[in-house]
Amino acid sequence: MAIHPFGKIPVMRHGDVTLAESRAICGYVDRAFDGPALTPADTAKAAEIEQWVSIVNTTIDPVWMRQYLAAYIFPGTPDGAPNRPVIEAALPKMEKQFPVMDRAVASGYLAGDRFTLADMYFTPILYYMRRGPESAAMLDASANLKAYLERNLARPSVQATMPPPMPAQSGDTRPDGAKAA
Repeated sequence: MAIHPFGKIPVMRHGDVTLAESRAICGYVDRAFDGPALTPADTAKAAEIEQWVSIVNTTIDPVWMRQYLAAYIFPGTPDGAPNRPVIEAALPKMEKQFPVMDRAVASGYLAGDRFTLADMYFTPILYYMRRGPESAAMLDASANLKAYLERNLARPSVQATMPPPMPAQSGDTRPDGAKAA
């Protein structure tokens, strides 16, 4: 509440700078610290990156993470079992979206010829798609997405920020395909 007007995360403080919301934080970090720019100065390339950030934030994340995966991790069911109606409602959308995203990363990245802010937004979502059985199967069937994820997971910056394993839920399937106890 001290940083975000609605008490949400992510938030950050850096010296006198206090920010909330991922996009604002990423833009600040990109400009404030040394290293390759995540959004280039070229106007057309920057717009392409923003396009993919927007697609990931408004189309991919709401379905893949907040609808589908949340129905496994935070099902809201009386017994804690995966929320099958929510999962089933997400699957037709995902079945259309996975091939689009597979084509989008065919060149190696979402925008251009190097890792950008767009990839920074998409990689964590794709990482978590290994968690659900249907999404893991979709990922396995998407050669470009699978290679893209493996390449990005090997990045030192991704390795350094890898989240801890998520707790297993009743009826949940782990990323390695084993059933949770």
